[in-house]
Amino acid sequence: MIFRAIASILFLTSAISAPAFAQQAQSTTPPPGSPAATITIPGDQLPPPPPKFGGTITQDAKSSKPWWPPTVVPPKGAPNVLLIMTDDSGYGVPSTFGGVIPTPALDRIAKAGLRYTQFHSTALCSPTRAALITGRNHHSVGFGQISEFATGYPGYNSIIGPENATIGRILSDNGYATSWFGKNHNTPAFQYSAAGPFDQWPSGMGFQYFYGFMGGESDQWTPYLFRNHSPIYPWVGRKEYNLVTDMADEAIKYMKELGASAPDKPFLVYYVPGATHDPHQPTKEWIDKISKMRLFDEGWEKLREKIFANQKRLGVVPANTQLTPWPDSLPKWDSLSEVKKKIVIREADVFAAYTAYNDHEIGRVIQAVEDMGKLDNTLIIYINGDNGTSSEGSMMGTPNWLTVANGVLDLPEIEYLRYYESWGSDQTYPHMAVPWAWAFDTPFKWTKQIASHFGGTRQGMAISWPGHINDVGGVRTQFHHMIDIVPTILEAAGIKAPDMVDGIKQKPIEGVSMAYTFDKASADAPSKRTTQYFEMFANRGIYHDGWYAATTPPEPPWLVGTKPLPPVEQYKWELYNISEDFSQANDLAPKQPEKLKEMQALFLEEAKKYQVLPLDNSVLPRLLTARPSGTAGRSEFTYTGENVDIPIGNAPSLLNRNYTITAQITMPSAGTEGMIATFGGRFGGYGLYLLKGKPVFVYNMLNLKRYRWEGGVGAEDWLGRSLEPGKHTIVFDFKYDGPGLGKGGAGVLSVDGKVLAQQKMEHTIPFMMAIDESFDIGMDTRTPVDDSYTLPFKFTGTIDKLTIKIGPEQLAETDRKAMQDAVKKASD
Repeated sequence: MIFRAIASILFLTSAISAPAFAQQAQSTTPPPGSPAATITIPGDQLPPPPPKFGGTITQDAKSSKPWWPPTVVPPKGAPNVLLIMTDDSGYGVPSTFGGVIPTPALDRIAKAGLRYTQFHSTALCSPTRAALITGRNHHSVGFGQISEFATGYPGYNSIIGPENATIGRILSDNGYATSWFGKNHNTPAFQYSAAGPFDQWPSGMGFQYFYGFMGGESDQWTPYLFRNHSPIYPWVGRKEYNLVTDMADEAIKYMKELGASAPDKPFLVYYVPGATHDPHQPTKEWIDKISKMRLFDEGWEKLREKIFANQKRLGVVPANTQLTPWPDSLPKWDSLSEVKKKIVIREADVFAAYTAYNDHEIGRVIQAVEDMGKLDNTLIIYINGDNGTSSEGSMMGTPNWLTVANGVLDLPEIEYLRYYESWGSDQTYPHMAVPWAWAFDTPFKWTKQIASHFGGTRQGMAISWPGHINDVGGVRTQFHHMIDIVPTILEAAGIKAPDMVDGIKQKPIEGVSMAYTFDKASADAPSKRTTQYFEMFANRGIYHDGWYAATTPPEPPWLVGTKPLPPVEQYKWELYNISEDFSQANDLAPKQPEKLKEMQALFLEEAKKYQVLPLDNSVLPRLLTARPSGTAGRSEFTYTGENVDIPIGNAPSLLNRNYTITAQITMPSAGTEGMIATFGGRFGGYGLYLLKGKPVFVYNMLNLKRYRWEGGVGAEDWLGRSLEPGKHTIVFDFKYDGPGLGKGGAGVLSVDGKVLAQQKMEHTIPFMMAIDESFDIGMDTRTPVDDSYTLPFKFTGTIDKLTIKIGPEQLAETDRKAMQDAVKKASD
């Protein structure tokens, strides 16, 4: 029996063919069955079959022999992996790829390894991240769009199914410690709650430890932060807190604890900060440091010229590259007033400070790896951005991005001056002007969201791995994509992609390994990626053997879906020979119509293969579409006691409808106060609370105006006095002036049947009340909806029952018809 057990272990150990970079561990030392015994598994089936007991069992322990199952370890020499990706940062942002913003950590990796100049994203956040962690195209794993726009089609439902095991799952089952720090935009937005399920959270995707925020973005001062499945609030009591530093601290702490507990266990640290996605929120120290450098005083056109000259000097664009022209749709620098110039320079300074600050903290994480003595066997992949620089900040930028998200694209100049000094602080949720984004994507056209052009998809990347890359400081020009990272890691670790995981047949990995580029002799080798499609909002692109065909975006992303788009079949197409035209400067479509037709046919072939169909260019219909959740279809919500951190998808939506909030409370004493119910915060939302015993309802209209109900008509005898101790019923009733989006309405606040205050609102928030805030009952967990109280503003009485009743959405017939037409088009 012992012989058979040992033989089976040896068979498993020898069943793997020798990998390119790692040698197989031997399970004979220490002896099999000992506590220190290890085994390297074939990896085709995860988890592997449990080994049979290899000891002996008799009637008593004295004559029996214990046997421990061996610990699974990766092949000998398998490296640690530090996989880093920043957010919303185009090719021309970092100094490593010609930018004017200092990024010494990225420079360090490039100098110790290789720079990649033709590496690509999907043009949008969570689709890129899904491709990165699965090694499969974003539509193949359900992420044809961000999860907030999920629809019920296989390519667009934002669900990474069990047939698409992530790099976290593969490596953890092969003996790695796997962790995820930072942004998680791959859990469906309708599964953020404590009700789960958690199979789509990092833990369910194979990452054993998660420390980060949920969704596409988060306030860095008071982030929507989780440790594994639990919301946490580490900023409480820490005046100088910022998530960028906190995340680096946590990753360093994790690696040190891992090294102390299991020094030989290799790690995968997936490190993905929210910078430089909006809100741009670096520390004041970094804003001051960058502002003194005066990087942007000459304006956006001159910035492009500087970046382009740097790129040619560094050799990260070919010598014959053309700088694409400045578009007529964007203002030229000299057309701005001196006041406007000052405002937008401040915006760029804050963005640059955020970039430099983020890179500095990444540098601390890299240095920690070296300080632990692990740098020589660590594969570091540092990707600059998950898409191009974002142009979603409106033409002049904004101190509160929620205004843009709700279609408010123009603000009075006084709003910018009001926040000029505090830009980037916790008092703002800022984004910068569109022309800066275009400049930061030099030398390309377009920006984030645009999958058809490299301004949206070209990402600078550097890879280092001491002893395995023998052309340090080199540049690689092979055409590659996010889906190529997983197979690269697997080849470096000597681990195969599994055929079966949890008994489920796996989809093939669709990426190709980039490890062939590590050798100096292969510096100019042809790319092993010969074809790659691109698609986002029906903007399409297709690469094949040096050629690239793409649709012309019918409308720019900075209009945030406020203008109707033509049917997808009417989009114009362009054609480029990118083997000679690096920046997509010369459209050859008029000259080579047959080549264009060939490329268009290839796109359709790839689209059918990878679940890209049906094409859909709608924005509003997808944003407002119904999705599964624990509260889907409900019109009445009831709660008792304190409940906090209820996510957006599980909270009652008060947008574009009538609603009634009824709070039955018990006040133990006069002066009882605290939050009863709130959603949102400083940048938009509402709150019903007691302030020194007096009921108050506040509606925060995107930090532009606050409507406040407290006392007033019918309550003259009550003004200035607290409610008496005991039980009370507080009601806020709102009648919406629909149909239509963002219409006004009338609100009435009453207590025990007596009207305290009533007033009308001219407008309400139409689309998005908050992004990184939660629905809280009994306290306020993140930012205050009003400055009349301080957090956490815990209710000092008892909430016996809270009921929220919502009416149907009151959309105008034109809104409803536009949505129905868009859905029909998508279905067709």
